[in-house]
Formats: sequence, C-alpha cells, structure tokens
Amino acid sequence: SFRFAGQDINIHESMDTYGALIWPGAVALSQFLENNQQQVNLLDKAVLELGAGTGLLSIVACLLGAWVTATDLPDILSNLTFNLLRNTKGRSRYTPQVAALTWGQDLERDFPFPSFHYDYVLAADVVYPHGCLEDLLRTMRHFCRPGSRTTLLWANKVRFQSDLSFVESFQSTFNSTLVAEIPHQEMRIYKATARQRKSLL
Repeated sequence: SFRFAGQDINIHESMDTYGALIWPGAVALSQFLENNQQQVNLLDKAVLELGAGTGLLSIVACLLGAWVTATDLPDILSNLTFNLLRNTKGRSRYTPQVAALTWGQDLERDFPFPSFHYDYVLAADVVYPHGCLEDLLRTMRHFCRPGSRTTLLWANKVRFQSDLSFVESFQSTFNSTLVAEIPHQEMRIYKATARQRKSLL
C-alpha cells in the first residue's frame, strides 16, 4: 500500500509477469510528480504512460488531476485496469483509460498523430534487457515529436550495460535534462522534449 496525493493506494501485484510487479522507478517518479507540482502541473493535462504495469504511476497522475491513458501489453491490461479503477473511482477528475500498446508496433494505426496528442508521456523502469529498446525509443519518438510540445518524463534505475547505452541513444534523440537523482538507488529521472528539426537554410 502506498500513500500519494493524500490518498491510500492499494496495488494488486502478480508474480506471473514483469509488468505485474511494482518497480522502484514507478515509486520514484510518483514521488517526483507529487513533490514538483509547480514544475510539472498535471491538472487537466493529457498524460500517456508507457509500460504502465500495475498502474501505480498512472494512478498518481490521475489523483493529481490528469486525464490519463495507461498502456501496456495486452496480457497485463486486466490487472492494470483493476488497479486503476479501484484506486481512482470517486477520487479523480477523469476516469483513466487503458489501451494495449506494443512498443514500435502499429503506432500510426492505433495512435495516429495529431489526434492522439499528450502533454506528458511517462515511463518508469521500462529499460531492461528485452531486445525491444529500439522499439521503445521509436515509440517515445512517435509521441514526443518536433512541434508537439510533449514532455517526456522517464525514471530509470541503472542495472545493466544496456541501460547506459539506452541513455546515450535517448540523450542523442531528445533534448534531455536530468531532473532528479537518487544515488543510493542508482535512480535517475530525466525530462525530455523533441529536438526541433534544423531548418534547411
């Protein structure tokens, strides 16, 4: 059980899959959002979470006033939906939405731009050695593109070499700043926006 935004949050975890556990990045980013509401004001903002897992981060964004779409792989959605509804019903301004999203697949079909435009894209502990890192980066780029004014907030705990190489790709793809660091957890939170295309003068 967690307490954020003045509410107790109870999460049902399942041991079957990665996505059904609460990862430290979700807790760290939830704390960051709660503590930095001046910098990151989610009230009435459209927010998309990539790899929402158990839904903790999406729940917190909801409780902070955002209109949230939580996404993950199809087999994770029933537990995600259960947690979201249980913890936001009667407590949040908007009912959270849940959608299936496999990184890098059918993005233009399922989330065509600009009809699907988000103020913030959240991602917590989405980088682990799973061979989908190119797809993850492509997905981040799809939602956070030049001219879109979307801000990406990504929390990552460094565990493997692949984390470091992903950070390099991430930093060369986006204008990014490190906004928080929790050294004893090797946790970093980055804020990023699309690099604007250079004009062809």
